[in-house]
Amino acid sequence: MQTTTKDRTAIRKDFPILDQKVHGHQLVYLDNAATTQKPKQVIEALDHYYLRDNSNVHRGIHELSNRSTIAFEGARERAANFLNARSSNEIIFTRGTTESINLVANTWGAKFLKPGDIILLTEMEHHSNIVPWQMIAERTGAKLSYIPVTGDDGQLDASKLDVLLNKSVKLFSFTHISNTLGTVNPATEYCARARKLGITTLVDAAQSIGHRKVDVQEIGCDFLALSGHKMCGPTGIGLLYGRAEVLEQRPPFQGGGDMISTVDFFESKWKEIPHKFEAGTPDISGAIGLRVAMDYLDEIGRDRIQHHDEQLSAYAYDKLAGLKDIRLFGPKKGRAGVVSFLLNEVHAHDVVTFADQRGVALRGGHHCNQPLMKKLGVPSTARASFYFYNTTAEVDRMVEVIAEIQKFFGA
Repeated sequence: MQTTTKDRTAIRKDFPILDQKVHGHQLVYLDNAATTQKPKQVIEALDHYYLRDNSNVHRGIHELSNRSTIAFEGARERAANFLNARSSNEIIFTRGTTESINLVANTWGAKFLKPGDIILLTEMEHHSNIVPWQMIAERTGAKLSYIPVTGDDGQLDASKLDVLLNKSVKLFSFTHISNTLGTVNPATEYCARARKLGITTLVDAAQSIGHRKVDVQEIGCDFLALSGHKMCGPTGIGLLYGRAEVLEQRPPFQGGGDMISTVDFFESKWKEIPHKFEAGTPDISGAIGLRVAMDYLDEIGRDRIQHHDEQLSAYAYDKLAGLKDIRLFGPKKGRAGVVSFLLNEVHAHDVVTFADQRGVALRGGHHCNQPLMKKLGVPSTARASFYFYNTTAEVDRMVEVIAEIQKFFGA
């Protein structure tokens, strides 16, 4: 699609939620790593579906069912194009990144992992890319291994990769962009190195999918998981990309309607991929809304979004670094649109609560990164995360409020 020529003001008009006051102050929404806001085009698509086309997919032959099925499968085709998958058969609709990873763990992992096999992760993983592997390791006898984070700079220790990425590893699963550190991992390089050893790879693209081009063929991964709500789409919808030849080897995740070709009293047979992994009525409206979100992001231009996020993050990092008694996490250069920090003697929850009273929406806590927090020696951080509708003026407002917090707490 053509990249839009909309300026920042015009883009923000597509997001009515941003035009409001919170506690008497203009809203500054800087919690995009948790969820992004939805443009009115996505909201209108959901309205249209429920007002005009609402029906179940695949099983009906009446007009509304036909419309719903065409729209739903059209969303699958659009997702394949968005990710540059070879076929729409490589796209499985899920509830989001968490369910996508659990699907892989409970199908591929349950079938192929055995005692002594190693699942390689990194110390910066979200709980969604740790807990499912802990659970499947307990069931199969496999073991977990972690590439360490070097420290506050938020880099993975590349020197350990040569040792840890070995022939005992059966799966290498890692985040593309850290949701706390803003670190951008070299996904293409990691997958190439794993492939040479016959290691299956999974990329957690939750924090990258809405912020830059993600090309699964270029990355060379076996699986890639994402969430729609991180990319201007509805909540409760996501995708798992899987290479067709890998998906075909795996049993279904759940049983029920729509994933079967035939059912007898004592035996059932499954549909071909991707449908054998989609039991029951799917989130039809969510898929339709996600398609519109993908169209919207391509209209803005994913290269443009990446450049804006990186520029704004660098600007925020420099502004925050100018404050006294502040600890910043993640790389100084080359970071994605996330900045995490701590103020001396001020708990992250106090920072976020105070900021909220000034209309600034931040995130405070462990960000589903408890092992990473332990490694960094902190219980939590405050986090600002940016998107293409955010501005330098909003960053300036955030820094102004943080300076107020330091003065208030005497930090």
